[in-house]
Amino acid sequence: MSSVTALYDARVAAGLLKDDAAQRDVLPELDRVAVALVQDDQPAPRAGWRGWFGGGGAPAPQAPRGLYLWGGVGRGKSMLMDLLTEAAPISAKRRVHFHEFMQEIQAGLNEARKRGEQDAIRPVAEAVAEQARLLCFDEMQITDIADAMIVGRLFEGLFARGVCIVTTSNRPPEDLYKNGLNRQLFLPFIDLLREKMEVLPLDSPRDHRQGRAAGDPVWFSPLNRETHAEMAAIWKDLTGGAPTPPLILDVYGRKVEIPQHQGKLARARFWDLCSRALGAADYLALAAAVELLLIDDIPQLSSSNFNEAKRFVTLIDALYEAKVRVIASAAAEPESLYIEGEGSFEFERTASRLREMQDAHWGQEA
Repeated sequence: MSSVTALYDARVAAGLLKDDAAQRDVLPELDRVAVALVQDDQPAPRAGWRGWFGGGGAPAPQAPRGLYLWGGVGRGKSMLMDLLTEAAPISAKRRVHFHEFMQEIQAGLNEARKRGEQDAIRPVAEAVAEQARLLCFDEMQITDIADAMIVGRLFEGLFARGVCIVTTSNRPPEDLYKNGLNRQLFLPFIDLLREKMEVLPLDSPRDHRQGRAAGDPVWFSPLNRETHAEMAAIWKDLTGGAPTPPLILDVYGRKVEIPQHQGKLARARFWDLCSRALGAADYLALAAAVELLLIDDIPQLSSSNFNEAKRFVTLIDALYEAKVRVIASAAAEPESLYIEGEGSFEFERTASRLREMQDAHWGQEA
């Protein structure tokens, strides 16, 4: 098997990565996780629900100690986690964005409740554990009370089933669900993370995303007649002036309409996407349906339009993970869209991603 360090060295030598001392500091922990995983590709044996909670039956397998890697935007957290996923010597592994995973969990819980399960979390956690012995979550952040109320028992079940969890986050565990409703009920989950996972900061002073060269303009600001004309010209060029009817997405039985589309192209105003009660599932469906999205009229964001701004963050996360190209007109450059007030900290990652997505070669990686 190739170690994470060996993969990192190879990419540095090939010029695909810039050597970074802070990243190198966490490589031994990533190698530890890879070595600790059982070197066969069979799912963990079933322990039975009694074994989960100490009630007898076959003993549950011991999960390798996981890793919680946190730090500022653009420091290489996701890249390092991808190297671990590649190096891990098992096939029962999965790398998934945390938003997407929790959407799947909520859907699984709904199905379990329909079947009359008294403890809906148990069969859902069991099903996940049977499919993956290594779970790598990108961008753990918990802002939804529904997620906050189930994530502790879910992770407890996964750990008890021998699942090793590695996750990245912009925040240390103590800042997850900060100021959330009924946060005192969430605090045991933070203790669980500290108990089952090594918590490491990634302290690199460099934002690697900002070093990428810009391609043809895809971000137009401020909002004025000229930028509107630029967006119209681009759309006409892309579609050849052909009709562009609405795109209708079916999301769990709901119909979500995007105003214009042609093939894998779509266009909508910020307000079409973020002023309605849409969520991660809707944005994931959109990201799966298109390859390029034009977003018109992104306004200045602040606490006065906090709900719309939060939806925009979720939208960009979904587009980024799916490698959807974005062309946009906005009131300001990404770094200046949301500079103060509640939510500005979380928006730093979004601004960095928007900047990265402007690169001409972004999304074309193998």
